[in-house]
Parts: sequence; structure tokens; C-alpha cells
Amino acid sequence: MLNIAIVNGPNLNLLGTREPVIYGNRTFEEYLEVLKVQAEFGNITYFQSNIEGEIIDFLHSCIGKIHGVILNAGAYTHTSIAIADAISAINIPVIEVHISNVLSREDFRKTSFIASKCVGTISGLGLEGYSLALKYFIDKYTGIVS
Repeated sequence: MLNIAIVNGPNLNLLGTREPVIYGNRTFEEYLEVLKVQAEFGNITYFQSNIEGEIIDFLHSCIGKIHGVILNAGAYTHTSIAIADAISAINIPVIEVHISNVLSREDFRKTSFIASKCVGTISGLGLEGYSLALKYFIDKYTGIVS
């Protein structure tokens, strides 16, 4: 059975109310139900934290249990070498996801410390970016994981 972890960083617990012009009106918990239907053959583990160390600890806990990680590190994308190091350390494929197009926003958002540690990045497609990342893992592991 395929096991995928979705990890959301700071302020993503406020989706649905936080800057809806940028992030939309849907909560992540609402969208998570859509993702669970998409991953009907496997398991999705969801984790959100506003605390960098908790995100790192969760990534470490994925070793031996999770086949792929979908990570929206929020603002930690642009500041956290520690999360980048954790991605390298766990030896699990990670896809970086951003709801907004970070390259069209403030200059500091154009730098990602985690991108080079990830197998890919999806940015600017709203919550659909999570679905596309999940589809990547489904396609990658179909027939391999049972």
C-alpha cells in the first residue's frame, strides 16, 4: 500500500480565511478529502505545523513508513536550511508545492532552499498542486508498492 505524507508549514492552517485572493476560500482539511478519494488505494498522512523543528521531526519520522512527501514549507521555503537538510537526510522523494506562484511575488520568495533537495516543484496552481504531486507518486509507484 502506498503511503504519502502531506506536510504544510506555517500559516497554512489558516487556509480558507488567510488572504483568500491569493490562497482561495477552501480550507486544507476540505481539500484533503478530495485528495483521499484520489489516493483510494493508499494512505495519506497529513501534518501541519507552524514550528520548524516539528516539521523536521515529522520528516524524520517518515523514514521507513512513507513512500513520498508533498511539502509546502510556506515561508520556511525561503529561510530554512535545516528543512533542506532534513529532506536530504530522509532519502524519501519530496515534491515542493506552493499554492501561489512564488516567482510572481516578493523577491525573497524567489529563493527556495529546499527546491534542490526535491524531485520537483509545483507552484501557482492553487490547491490543485497537491493533487498533481499526488498523481506523480501514484504514477511512480503503481504496481511497485502493494
